[in-house]
Amino acid sequence: MFYSLKFGSFCFPHHFNTANFSMDMSSISHLLTENPLHKDILHTAGKLAEKESLSSFVVGGFVRDTLLGKTTNDIDIMVEGDGVKFAKKLAHALQVEVTVDYNKFGTALIPHKDVEIEVATARKESYASDSRKPEVEPSTVEEDMSRRDFTVNAIAASILPESFGEVFDPYGGIRDLQKKLIITPLDPDITFSDDPLRMLRAVRFAAQLDYGIAPTTLDSISRNTQRLEIVSWERIRDEIIKSLKADKPSIAFYHMKDTGLLSHVFPELDVMSGVDIIDGKGHKDVFIHTLQVVDNAAKLTDKMDIRFAALVHDIAKPPTKRFYKSKGWTFHGHDEIGRRMLKKVARRMKLSNQLRDYLMLLTKLHLRPIALAKKEITDSAVRRVMVEAGEFIDDLMVLCRADITTKNPKKVAKYMGNFEKVEELIQDVKLRDEMKAFQSPVRGEEIMKEFNLPPGKEVGRIKTAIEDAILEGVIDNNYDAAFEYMMRIKEGEISTDPL
Repeated sequence: MFYSLKFGSFCFPHHFNTANFSMDMSSISHLLTENPLHKDILHTAGKLAEKESLSSFVVGGFVRDTLLGKTTNDIDIMVEGDGVKFAKKLAHALQVEVTVDYNKFGTALIPHKDVEIEVATARKESYASDSRKPEVEPSTVEEDMSRRDFTVNAIAASILPESFGEVFDPYGGIRDLQKKLIITPLDPDITFSDDPLRMLRAVRFAAQLDYGIAPTTLDSISRNTQRLEIVSWERIRDEIIKSLKADKPSIAFYHMKDTGLLSHVFPELDVMSGVDIIDGKGHKDVFIHTLQVVDNAAKLTDKMDIRFAALVHDIAKPPTKRFYKSKGWTFHGHDEIGRRMLKKVARRMKLSNQLRDYLMLLTKLHLRPIALAKKEITDSAVRRVMVEAGEFIDDLMVLCRADITTKNPKKVAKYMGNFEKVEELIQDVKLRDEMKAFQSPVRGEEIMKEFNLPPGKEVGRIKTAIEDAILEGVIDNNYDAAFEYMMRIKEGEISTDPL
């Protein structure tokens, strides 16, 4: 049974891709064949399904993105039959040697060199209360659509030759694409209780698509947040990262805050919100500021790591917040305390060591370029920031630009002007090369030999004194100047105490 949806005189939102819609959306064959690669794959799959006497559909995110005119490299195919067996035959027809099979769930991946293809058995699911892994059994396209997370993902189109492109949309997914609405096909309490990860997917889709979430769906999320306890941290982490990749990530995180999801998935962010006032003195709402920084970063870069750094750069402001009658509110040490807090966050969220170290570094240094922009810039201060940031100096500067959220245009102009001066120095190729892997030209072995010292702290102090002299511009960054400076230390002319 195929569903023909008449739109009549519906008025499309101004940025909705109306070019992809006709008055009668009973078929989208013209959209499925616009991309030559997709056309070839879908026709090959359809002909194979016809030969095997199987009903076959393209479904889910592929259909949604096709309707929205979005580029996608994932094709989801569903068959009313053995999906794994069909995937193997399709892979052979597409000249792909292997498939990745998930027999328990009736799905298989075909790792095509140009696009990832997933083939699934049309199925119905049942869930145990303590697991989001379903028990599945073969079923029909009708029942398969009912188990989908949201109506916009519950749209199918036939790929059989005789009915190619005919739309099956039993829950009004195309209508909800028009309305820009995230809503579940069935009772949201059942949908979210069965698979609690769908709550995070809801807020992520809202951010990615810039859609609203139906009030009934939001209410259900608020009621079911405790169900996240059965979801692995790897899955939670992945949804947070996907939300950060949206054009405006704050949409997802405001929804997380409003529904109570944030207290479960990122409690350190949840406690940021609110403003305290003492003696008439208040401070910024750190949560609102943080999300402004994240959105600013999203405008400046597609690099997810920088966006993640924006999300956590002020993570230690709540525990370091203090009020002094003479100064007002302070957050002293939040850069260093935040760096330490991220070790615990990284363990909980199963972040890679590489991402953990990156976030710790940028959190530790995020105030440094801003401090430079507030005062006279010295070459030595720039050198020190470059040495500490290393290969991530450009990322640090992007983060610091994003961190300017003041609404005072004079302050913005002043900071940005000084940032440009800092960046001019940083972009000096010779200086960048020198600072990339900066260390004393005189090595520890030579220091031990000249001073007749065993390995230990004293060797490190001498080496650091030489490096400080270079960074401060006291001596040139070359071996002869460093060796001469070392000998002056040996003769007692220069102390190894920090400059």
